[in-house]
Amino acid sequence: MKFMMLDETPWMGAAAGEHGVRRFPAGQTNPRIVEYNFHTNLRGYDDKVSWCSSFVNWCLAQSGIAGTGSALARSWLEWGVPLENPVPGCIVVLTRDDPNSWKGHVGFFLRLEEDFIVLLGGNQLEEVREHPYPVTSVLSYRWPSVNGKLS
Repeated sequence: MKFMMLDETPWMGAAAGEHGVRRFPAGQTNPRIVEYNFHTNLRGYDDKVSWCSSFVNWCLAQSGIAGTGSALARSWLEWGVPLENPVPGCIVVLTRDDPNSWKGHVGFFLRLEEDFIVLLGGNQLEEVREHPYPVTSVLSYRWPSVNGKLS
C-alpha cells in the first residue's frame, strides 16, 4: 500500500497556510471561517458554529477533492477508506463527550506523542492550530479514495 508523504498531500499545504485563523469576538464574524462553512451545509453561517468539519471540507476542496459536504464531524466516518493506522495527512475522526453520541471532532493527523494524537485542524481552541487529543478518543482514520480504493 503506497501513501503520499506529508509534502505530497496538497490539502495539508492548504491547512498549514490557514494556521492562526480564528473565531472573532461576539458581534464580529471572521469571513474566512464563513468561507470554510460555504463548503458544507453551514453555508451562510458565521464563525460561532462548530466549524472543524467545514475546515476539513475547505482544505480538501482546495486540492480538488470532494469532502462530505457536511458540518458533522462524524460524517467523515463514511468518507474515503478506513486506515488501520494513521499516516501523515490522514483525516482523524474523534469522539466528543459520549462515544455513542452524534458529537465529534475532525482534523488532520500530524503525529503521535505518547498517549496523544496531534491534529492540525479548525476550531481547535477556536482557531486553526495544532492540538493534542487522547488516542482513546479516535473513532477512525480516513484517506481519500478513488473508485473505492486508496488514492
